[in-house]
Amino acid sequence: MFFSLSGALHLLSMAQSILDAMSGASTGTLQVTDPLNFWGGRRVAPRQQADAQDVFEPATGRVLCQLIPCKAEEVDEAMQSAHTAYLKWSKMSGMERARVMLEAARIIRERREAISKLEVINNGKSITEALADIDFSWQCVEYYAGLAGTLAGQHIQLPSGAFAYTRREALGVCAGIGAFNYPFQIAVVKSAPALACGNAMVFKPSPMTPVTAVILAEIYKEAGAPDGLFCVVQGGPETGTLLCQHPMVAKVSFTGSVPTGKKIMEMSAKGVKPVTLELGGKSPLIIFKDCELENAIKGALMANFLTQGQVCCNGTRVFVQREIMPKFLEEVVKRTKAIPVGDPLLDATRMGALISKPQLDKALGFVSQAKKEGAKVLCGGEPFTPSDPNLAGGYYMSPCVLDSCRDDMTCVKEEIFGPVMSVLAFDTEEEVLQRANSTTFGLASGVFTRDISRAHRVAENLQAGTCFINNYNVSPVEVPFGGYKNSGFGRENGQVTIEYYSQLKTVVVEMGDVESLF
Repeated sequence: MFFSLSGALHLLSMAQSILDAMSGASTGTLQVTDPLNFWGGRRVAPRQQADAQDVFEPATGRVLCQLIPCKAEEVDEAMQSAHTAYLKWSKMSGMERARVMLEAARIIRERREAISKLEVINNGKSITEALADIDFSWQCVEYYAGLAGTLAGQHIQLPSGAFAYTRREALGVCAGIGAFNYPFQIAVVKSAPALACGNAMVFKPSPMTPVTAVILAEIYKEAGAPDGLFCVVQGGPETGTLLCQHPMVAKVSFTGSVPTGKKIMEMSAKGVKPVTLELGGKSPLIIFKDCELENAIKGALMANFLTQGQVCCNGTRVFVQREIMPKFLEEVVKRTKAIPVGDPLLDATRMGALISKPQLDKALGFVSQAKKEGAKVLCGGEPFTPSDPNLAGGYYMSPCVLDSCRDDMTCVKEEIFGPVMSVLAFDTEEEVLQRANSTTFGLASGVFTRDISRAHRVAENLQAGTCFINNYNVSPVEVPFGGYKNSGFGRENGQVTIEYYSQLKTVVVEMGDVESLF
């Protein structure tokens, strides 16, 4: 394959165009006009302007860009592009794929500040968190690049010199459907293992955060991936349905709500497509009286207020043993009140804006309902207006701690997806385990205790895909992540994910004569 130097430089300028603008960008200044779809190695403008949707900057409430959903013809174009790339990519050795992925990881690492800024403007989380998200992203690509060259099958010796072997093969074109809370990171977490196994991917971001997935597509292209290996199609439920039902899709990976996950599973079943579902949660965090209280308080804050509480695995049901409840609440409330809320691009900010006005109203509504049901608001739970007049239209909320909660309250049973911590008292280990498991969710859980036997005993008995002991929301790329019960199935991150993006073929080899009954 030959290409001109000028062509290569043009490609580089495309990949960096919007990122270059990030160095001087501040909240409320960016307007995104570039096309947000990507296939065939380039950004693709929408064919028509119908059904355009406003995409808002959460920090200011102003319109950031327009999103026009992809229709069937456009989804099919992206699929054809991805399939063509898959035919090339899947025939490359694991080491060849690894080299491209390592280059992509290097580019992400090199541009982490600019990507993080763009993520903040589109998502509303603090720049401190966004930088950590982008660092996780390049580490994820690097990790799966390391696994790409290790994919192998088994050799099985059979009688009379015959033998069999297995081959781990790619699935084909995988569909990824992302959520708004970690836009760039989710695109990476789904694509990196898929690409390492030899697949291509067509990815649909959340319609609320469409801006950064296309940056990842440009980076893969710049790193040397075949045109179409990672395509981006924009849209909402209708576009997602087109992906799930497309005959070229071999597997669907979805992150989002339980109701949508059920629909995706149903649609995929009609084509016998395997799915990975990373859905919601209402995770328990259990704090025993023998804990290291300082760490438990930090853990509870980390379990509830990251990304404005919009994290599916957050430990939003905080069970505190009765003897230490007064001291715990006093300190948690003091630190919650001190959380700096405001402009998410400022280094000092620790809580930015919720994703949308409807999500803000929903979270505030949960607090109002909790008060009606008898919960006590110890702090927060109100609309917040930053001092900067440019942020007056943003979707801010003061972080909230609810006391006097009961297991039957709406705020305890349902996923709020906002900065609301519900605190519940308990007396015994047996009691709290029963209450912790009394939920249809099962994504994550946590326990704080100095008793090592209790820690492992509780971890064993909690019905959740992850249990954090003496910490919370620590999820390295090497560690599998996924849920029990209605929180989904399949895993992301870790070595086991290779099994969810590949399939086994058995080859049986006869070395002698065929024995026949006929």
